[in-house]
Amino acid sequence: MDASEQIDQRIRDLDDWRGARLADLRALIHEADPEVEETWKWKGTPVWEHHGIVCTGESYKLVVKLTFAKGAHLQDPAGLFNSSLEGNLRRAIDIREDEQFDEQAFKALFLEAVAYNRDNPPKSKRL
Repeated sequence: MDASEQIDQRIRDLDDWRGARLADLRALIHEADPEVEETWKWKGTPVWEHHGIVCTGESYKLVVKLTFAKGAHLQDPAGLFNSSLEGNLRRAIDIREDEQFDEQAFKALFLEAVAYNRDNPPKSKRL
């Protein structure tokens, strides 16, 4: 299976609100950035990439978590980040069942992360 098929399977396997929410978030990601690439890393984590990793989508018993790899560098004017706030690099959004979610702010945040990746490519290692 390719990465997109593995994400499809994950959504089917989460046969409760978490699968539905992950599917909705995935659709928002593709609406925001039709060129986003889906990958599957770390033995079971959906990842969305454009100019590098933008975010991962994890599911836990009580939350669906979107972790932005370089979230600490993003503005987040709507205050979507509510988890992993103490780190120097990543930030996350924990979404609980029946929680309201600002879809437009999320798409804007996702695009900001893509722009950050584009404008700040990783420094190559010198041999």
